[in-house]
Order: sequence, then C-alpha cells, then structure tokens
Amino acid sequence: MSESVSGQSQGGIAVVPPAAPTTPRDPRSFVSHAYEERTADLGEIVMNYAETGSPANPALLLIPGQTESWWGYEKAMALLAADFHVFAVDLRGQGRSTWTPGRYTLDNFGNDLVRFIATVIKRPVIVSGCSSGGLLSAWLSAYALPGQVRGTVWEDPPFFSSETTPLVGQSIKQAIGPVFKLYATYLGDQWKIGDWEGMKKAAAADPLPLLRGIPFAAEPPQNLLEYDPEWGRAFWEGTVARNCPHETLLAQVKTPVLLTHHGRFVVPDGGRLLGAMSDLQAAKVQDLVKAAGQRIEYTSLPTAAHAMHNADPKTFADLVTAWAKGLA
Repeated sequence: MSESVSGQSQGGIAVVPPAAPTTPRDPRSFVSHAYEERTADLGEIVMNYAETGSPANPALLLIPGQTESWWGYEKAMALLAADFHVFAVDLRGQGRSTWTPGRYTLDNFGNDLVRFIATVIKRPVIVSGCSSGGLLSAWLSAYALPGQVRGTVWEDPPFFSSETTPLVGQSIKQAIGPVFKLYATYLGDQWKIGDWEGMKKAAAADPLPLLRGIPFAAEPPQNLLEYDPEWGRAFWEGTVARNCPHETLLAQVKTPVLLTHHGRFVVPDGGRLLGAMSDLQAAKVQDLVKAAGQRIEYTSLPTAAHAMHNADPKTFADLVTAWAKGLA
C-alpha cells in the first residue's frame, strides 16, 4: 500500500479531493439471513429485528456495535436460543432500520430501545451490547423504565475513548475516531458521496499507521452498505454523547453488570489506543458502577476480538449464559 496521494491534511487525516462526479452507489442493498426479519414501528423510526428461541425462556436483547447490523449475532443466536428468547436489533442508521439524519445520539438510540422493550419484548430483559451497543446496554441500565432490565452485559464498550473530552484516558481522536472520520469524509452522510476508491487511496497515504493498515476490500462489505456514515461523524465530532457524558451515565447504573474487556494496546509513542478501552478507563468504569451501588463483574480477555460474539460465538454465549444464571 504505497500509493502517493495529493491533498491537504485535516486533523491528521489526508483528505483527497473527490474525483470527477459520479453517481453515488446505492447503499441500501440487503441480503437474506438465517432468521426471519421483522419490524416494529416505534414512532420516529421503524426498527428491524430478528428473533429466536422459546418465549418460555428468559428474554435477551442483543445490540450490535457501530457498522454492524443484527446479523453480526447470527452465529451466537443459534447457541443462545436453547437458554433464551433472543431478540437482535438494527439500531437507527444501521441495517434495515430507519436512517435519521441529524438524530444520532445515545439518548435517541436508548429511547428507541426502551420503546422496543415495551412494545415488542413486553417483559423484563437481559441486555447485551457490543462496542457502541455496550454503551447502550449501560444506557438502558441507567435510564430504562423501572423493571424493564434485569441485568446488562457490556461487551468491550468504548467508555471514555469514544468521547471527545473524556474524564480519563484517550479520546476518540486518539483511538478509532480517524476511521470514522474517513468514512464520513469519503462515504458521506447517508452515503451521499460513496467514494470507496478515494477512501482507500486516502487511507493508504495517511501518516497514521492505523489507517494505512486497514485491509479494505475491493468493494464495500455488506455491513457498511447497511450503515449510515453519519454515525461516525457524530462520534468524531462528539455530538453523539454531548448530552450524555459517560461518567454521568455510569453513576446512574441500576442493574448488575458483566463487563468484558478485549484486546487493547497503548502505543508507546504518542499514547494512541488500539482497542475499545485502556486498562485505566476500564478501572474507572468499575469504580463508578460500584459507587452507584451495583455489582459489576469484570472479565479481561486480552486475546479476544472486539466483536467476540461474531469471531468466537461459543465463548461469548457461554459467558453470557453462565453470568445470566446468577441473576435474580
């Protein structure tokens, strides 16, 4: 990946002038999956979801991370169905759920899920979310309606590291943020630009090893075709959590928590974070939850992939199932 690209640098990211105007690709293309997809009208949005397992089992809600649709959980759902009534959702701006320009915030995502639990699941639920979905699992623990949530699993969530001015540790600018900015710049809100080739060239010429090392495919993968890149811009610019600081959220957690912490590394030169959270940030999460009077079980998995539920569904399913059996 040694192509040279002309262009100015903005915030550490090489910005390449778009090529001659072309017709943007249509991002809203979908493929079939192993489970039937259903929809729920929640008012502002229509939420897409899949369901498996017996209603006689405890309810389990699975929340994907940024750039992931519900089917990232497909392999894990097959393993969880024996013990749970499983619901996996597409958040607004992802998958077949409604895209909402200008409306991507933790509070809006969270309130969608409150409505989904109330109108579709209709009983207390265990919630497991990965990455940004882990932030929303925590949001539900803090702000869901009383009695809606029994316990929450936070699968490698980017606490503090997905904020622009975090309480502790690296900000999003020092973590995954440059990738999201790249998506926002070259794909555009709602894929209005769609310059996949320009994005690959910009990443290859960027001074950041993080961007130069991304193995971009020849064509956009299906999960990105189902993703509104405005999500990434909302994280990069800090609007997603502007009215929901992470320390405020964590201080109001009201349910037991399982926190898993996966592969991470702090680059010695400059302190850039590779991973969802640093050890310092994970420790602060635990301190705040304990100060709120809640039980939090911390599991360090330094060799695990970020989306463990997809890369190693058996380990994920075993962890969630064993932990859930200890809930009241």
